[in-house]
Amino acid sequence: MVVFRRGGGEWNDKYRDTVREYWKGDNVTNDFAARLLGSGDLYDLRGRRPWSSVNFITAHDGFTLNDLVSYNDKHNEANGEDNNDGHNDNRSCNYGAEGPTDDEGINAIRERQKRNFLTTLLFSHGTPMLLAGDEFGRSQMGNNNGYCQDSEISWIHWDNLPETANALREFTRRLIQLRATQPLLRRESWRDGLEIRWFNAGGGPQQSEQWDEGSTIGVCISRPDLQPEAGIWHDALLLFNPFEGSVPFRIPMWGRRRLDA
Repeated sequence: MVVFRRGGGEWNDKYRDTVREYWKGDNVTNDFAARLLGSGDLYDLRGRRPWSSVNFITAHDGFTLNDLVSYNDKHNEANGEDNNDGHNDNRSCNYGAEGPTDDEGINAIRERQKRNFLTTLLFSHGTPMLLAGDEFGRSQMGNNNGYCQDSEISWIHWDNLPETANALREFTRRLIQLRATQPLLRRESWRDGLEIRWFNAGGGPQQSEQWDEGSTIGVCISRPDLQPEAGIWHDALLLFNPFEGSVPFRIPMWGRRRLDA
């Protein structure tokens, strides 16, 4: 990452790596929290704003979102370099099968992880960058260096999408709508009066030792200064569970569920 002047923004590769690691179950909860709130450890300096962090999970280089949850390893044989090109450290997980599978359980986990990644991206403070096709689960068949391809590997087909792809596209549309209409999700300044409270799954404050673990986490973000308009949130409670199984959360009895990934 290169630090540019005030007013500029750049790709936050630490965001990419940390978010991938968190949803893979690695012990990065503390870093994940920092990325979620705009990476102030990187950007709260020299007059920079939260939107200076261009947050992304995937880009034109590397796996697509679908391939990030479908392959443990790159498959660049079609590029003609004996699979030696492209990055090897993808921080990906196939959840039990390499590439496409008919296993309903594996496919269900993959779809959920795609929703988890998209929700994290669109609900993180900063500027979100979404790779074309990720909104419906486009695949490059495990190729993470498709710059040299003019083939089915790199083409994007927008029509005749399967049911799961249409469902993911509608889910992404809902995320974008929420981000666009809720100022609470778009932090403009580090001194905006945002109130932040972190919770563990038991409903108590996140403990110091839990920050160094791969753990479930809840965060309540509040902006008491927001004008009371219809449909505008003053508070939001976000709950994150990086594990494959369900985890019960003890949560405050207020509000209602707006989104479930």
